[in-house]
Amino acid sequence: MPDADVAYVSKPKLPFDVNAVLDGLTNETPWRQEEIVVWGKRHLQPRLIAWYGDAERTYSYSGIKLTPLPWTPLLLGLRTAVEAVAATDFNSVLLNYYRNERDSMGFHSDDEPELGPCPVIASLSVGDRRQFVFKHKTRRELKPTRLQLEPGSLLIMKGGTQTHWKHGIEKENRPCGPRINLTFRRIVTIVR
Repeated sequence: MPDADVAYVSKPKLPFDVNAVLDGLTNETPWRQEEIVVWGKRHLQPRLIAWYGDAERTYSYSGIKLTPLPWTPLLLGLRTAVEAVAATDFNSVLLNYYRNERDSMGFHSDDEPELGPCPVIASLSVGDRRQFVFKHKTRRELKPTRLQLEPGSLLIMKGGTQTHWKHGIEKENRPCGPRINLTFRRIVTIVR
């Protein structure tokens, strides 16, 4: 993909079985469904979320300000494994819980100021596979790039990816089971 630095690792070495991770996160996470502002209107997000991280690492997007929950042993183990593959230190993680084919994420870039100018986002997928779509922000001649995110896979986006591309998870036409994606990131600016 031009103007991007993206890597897909189909089976990174993880300290836990991916099915156990899905079960543990599904049952033990205090999931929330937030209202977001899109084009000046409030909507419920079409998925559930949770934010974990170092105590002072709040995160804001679409009118939502998230205060981190403390790291769990499961999330710390996954963070260590993801950091080894991505060669980056992370201090927070946003969990997205897609309950079925009707849950989705609109096209966006992870370009909030607290992530810095060229953030590294490492997205670990557990549960059912879903299609991840990239769209270039300015080059309309470039067709969308579609990638099947398989269970246990890791997608790493860095460099100018967030500057030049949007990404999202569309609703599916086929029935699908639950999927959780853990987007590890580094908050570099503390926003009060």
